Amino acid sequence: MKNQSLSSSIDWITILLYAILVIFGWMTIYSVTVPVDQEYTFEFGQHYSKQLMFILIAIPLIFTILFVDSKIFERFSLVFYGLGLVLLLGLFAFGVTKKGQTNWYQFGGFGFQPSEFVKTAVALLLSKYLSDAQVNLSKNKFQYIAFAIIGLPVFLILLQPDAGSAMIFLSLIFVLYREGLPSWYLWTGAIAIATFLLALIVKPVFLILFIFIFMSIHYVFNRKISRNPLVYFLIFLTISAFAFSVSYVYDNVLEPHQKDRINVLLGKEVNLKAEGYNLHQSMIAIGSGGLFGKGYLEGTQTKGGFVPEQHTDYIFTTVGEEWGFAGNLLVMTLFVCLFIRIIYLAERQKTKFSRVYGYCVATYLFTHFFVNIAMLIRLFPTIGVPLPFFSYGGSSLWAFTIMLFIFIKLDANKVNEW
Repeated sequence: MKNQSLSSSIDWITILLYAILVIFGWMTIYSVTVPVDQEYTFEFGQHYSKQLMFILIAIPLIFTILFVDSKIFERFSLVFYGLGLVLLLGLFAFGVTKKGQTNWYQFGGFGFQPSEFVKTAVALLLSKYLSDAQVNLSKNKFQYIAFAIIGLPVFLILLQPDAGSAMIFLSLIFVLYREGLPSWYLWTGAIAIATFLLALIVKPVFLILFIFIFMSIHYVFNRKISRNPLVYFLIFLTISAFAFSVSYVYDNVLEPHQKDRINVLLGKEVNLKAEGYNLHQSMIAIGSGGLFGKGYLEGTQTKGGFVPEQHTDYIFTTVGEEWGFAGNLLVMTLFVCLFIRIIYLAERQKTKFSRVYGYCVATYLFTHFFVNIAMLIRLFPTIGVPLPFFSYGGSSLWAFTIMLFIFIKLDANKVNEW
């Protein structure tokens, strides 16, 4: 078993799904960025040619990861994490500010976003920590350390400020839940989000009345299990106080652009020439594709440049316009197959480190996928989250490639762990 070659032990299904998504992504970027009068041509300096260069650079990265000792990723996880924090701290001295966010390094014509790579570093250290046999997430002290591993880079990223990237890190709570974190953390987060949104739609008095009725019914039906009404009362007071504070936070804490994004999400009246423009145009582009689309390179909304940032955050609109509902369904199916494959591989790992890391990769990719598409169909505020392997950008492509192929390498190495 130990002499089994790398080519026969790596998971080619995952690699095939990765390759299809990357190629489909490049084709879509080409369609978005090729000049209207230069169709079916290739010109250096355009976004599609730069993306092709990023893809070609990713190839030696893949081979490097596949041929190094897989134990390096676990052994040096703390080093990778520390380097990631240094890169995030360095942004405050050497970073470049774009669109109000200082989250990039600029080297000539090349941009580098460290938060994309820190995701992998956090996943590695979190996997290393949780793989310790003594760690028990049902106990508070172990929970706090796990939260600190995730929370420290999140704090630095929020200072940039980059709420979109920070939110991706917070999705790792699902990994912690898989490894034994009490479920009340998830319920608390879900209730907080629901309360915040509902408080912006209905008056707090009516919301609190609804909460009181709901909790009373819950207590009546569960009093044999939870007999202490004081706990229910304290929870009710906490939720009520939070509900009353929402309007203050909305009016005095949130930035104008953050309010605009929430208003768009809630369906409130917005200026379609300002804050609601991007979403409105993206929905027009997707809807105009119909069942089978207008054809590759034939999207009128795409060619007309009506959707801003269409080669990055809004790239899925091009798929909808040119390939229609069938194309959207195909792309989403490919992503879902990738997620399922990663989870399947994670569950069959022989070490806890590899399993936890696999779940981190699946969580990162799924959160990016879900949030990016949800933004386009008005289920989530616009926060600038790229679609993995599709959106334009070297940092995004390389970070996702490194993240995924580290797991492919760990999975291939499980043969030697029997």
